[in-house]
Amino acid sequence: MTRFRWIAVLVSSSVLAVGVAACGSSDDNGGSGGGDLSGTINIDGSSTVFPLTQAAAEAFQGENSNVHITVGESGTGGGFEKFCAGETQISDASRPIEPEEISACKKKGITYDDFQVANDGISVVTNPDLQISCLTTDQLKQLWDKGSKVTNYSQLGKDAETGKPLPDAKVSLYGPGTDSGTFDFFTDTINGVEDRSRSDYQPSEDDNVLVEGVSGDSDGLGYFGFSYYKANQDKLNLVKVDSGNGCVAPSDKTIQDNSYTPLSRPLFIYPNKVDLKKAEVNAFVKYYLDNYANLAATAQLVAMTPEQAKKSQDSFQKLAG
Repeated sequence: MTRFRWIAVLVSSSVLAVGVAACGSSDDNGGSGGGDLSGTINIDGSSTVFPLTQAAAEAFQGENSNVHITVGESGTGGGFEKFCAGETQISDASRPIEPEEISACKKKGITYDDFQVANDGISVVTNPDLQISCLTTDQLKQLWDKGSKVTNYSQLGKDAETGKPLPDAKVSLYGPGTDSGTFDFFTDTINGVEDRSRSDYQPSEDDNVLVEGVSGDSDGLGYFGFSYYKANQDKLNLVKVDSGNGCVAPSDKTIQDNSYTPLSRPLFIYPNKVDLKKAEVNAFVKYYLDNYANLAATAQLVAMTPEQAKKSQDSFQKLAG
């Protein structure tokens, strides 16, 4: 079991403890029904949102033992495919739903709403042996764009922070697979067109696999959600990004205030509107939104701002009636 998966187990336990201590009874912190609820909730989607939803599910089930929640991480695209086929009640997403997915849901009569649940900053990382402090967005595009001829990091020129030549080392890249919302967001933001990317890299929908790949490869460089860096920072080097206003590292603060640009983004859940009328699904989503800060902290994600949280909570109240 990887370090991150052990953290996920610890996270869920601490969320339960923190949630109860901070909020009192389940009726006070999200209306979870005092354990009287029952049913099954199937959730799949973004690997970035996965640790947060898993933590919420474990904590909620701790108070509602007759509710069984399964949480998968097939990627945002894979999650929407299942959701629009009616196989899941909630879809985790690290990007908004796209036109072809909207069409697929419409064909199956699936209606939904979206709620922001946290924030994220896509983190560019290297193996600690690969000394790179900061890259510009132009350098990232040179490295990751479709048809890229960059085979040695030295071809990118100088480090954007130190001014020293970048390492003379063979390029060895790791990144999300094409079903990942992180892949969609990164390629759109950095390369200018969604899904436009070089293909000669090691892909995976599981960010833990990417962490192990980069940390085990002295020439490795990759990108994935900030929480996976935070959980594995002892074996990764975080690369700052310069989009024109200097080198900035992702952190809770720079992600929340969007100064880590252009790689900061919101994270979402998409519940099926019909399923949201079911008591157990309604209570779970309310619990999730009401406990957003504790859940994000223990899952090592970046919490919503109070303003973002109020918007999600107000939208839920309006939708749920």
